[in-house]
Amino acid sequence: MYYLKDYREGQKLTGTYLCKSKQILKTKAGKTYYSLILQDKTGTADAKIWELNNGIASFEAMDYIYCEGLVTSFQGNIQMNISRLRKSEEGEYDPADYIPTTKKDVGEMFEQVLSYIRSVKNPYLSQLLQKFFLEDKAFVGKFKKHSAAKSVHHGFMGGLLEHTLSVTNMCEYFAGAYPNIQRDLLITAALFHDMGKIDEIAGFPRNDYTDEGQLLGHIYIGAQKLSAAIAEINGFPKKLENELLHCILAHHGKLEFGSPKVPALLEAMALHLADNADAKLQTLTEIFEQAEDNMDWLGFNRMFESNLRQTSEGRL
Repeated sequence: MYYLKDYREGQKLTGTYLCKSKQILKTKAGKTYYSLILQDKTGTADAKIWELNNGIASFEAMDYIYCEGLVTSFQGNIQMNISRLRKSEEGEYDPADYIPTTKKDVGEMFEQVLSYIRSVKNPYLSQLLQKFFLEDKAFVGKFKKHSAAKSVHHGFMGGLLEHTLSVTNMCEYFAGAYPNIQRDLLITAALFHDMGKIDEIAGFPRNDYTDEGQLLGHIYIGAQKLSAAIAEINGFPKKLENELLHCILAHHGKLEFGSPKVPALLEAMALHLADNADAKLQTLTEIFEQAEDNMDWLGFNRMFESNLRQTSEGRL
């Protein structure tokens, strides 16, 4: 199989890919065309079908499609111009080739999560963590396989686990560097902070927002699930519940970034900083991985509000 990341401008496009999305649009002249997002395990690529002729068979989003065409570029990014297309038959493709997956060992990462859980001394927080990460097998199965985002950062299978562990590792550092931080509260909040994404985003291969995700969002969903679980733990202190929920509700840092509260606790600020740092550094990592050996300036990036370039040290 020829993967999307290996295509270069001027090459011929031939192969089966997952049609992640399909839009029916019109040019300025009023001519109908299709705009697609193709996906395999190496990532996604923009594709266009300008000529809707007999060579284009009927298909829908989330179909596996066999494509022929030409690889071009648009605004510095690869774009596939498709001239022939048909739905692929079962047996012509392996679904595993179309699901981007973490490069890290899922078993080892989850064992590190369990190690953090074992280190939490507060009996109420420990019991709450165990309810999800040890006793709820369905939750654990989804948590290990889920992405952390539709796109942007950690948008691959195992991404939620990888992101959660990275954030927790940073929070562990903060707890050691700043003695006033309540470590058990911060570690618990870090492990739970994105748990709502399991319901906000559908599993692979769809990996898109659910109706619940669109209407409620992962912050509210996560806080709601924690509140329900806490209600089942006899004697769970109300003040501790409020502090934990505050950390979850405030972890995006600002109202305009989707948090219903801004950080008011030391632990909430630490969690926000760790979450933001990992999300942005992973996003940059993925941008530079796609650039491969291109050491030139990559152009203005709206998320970072800057022109971006890879570091040259060690690459000369």
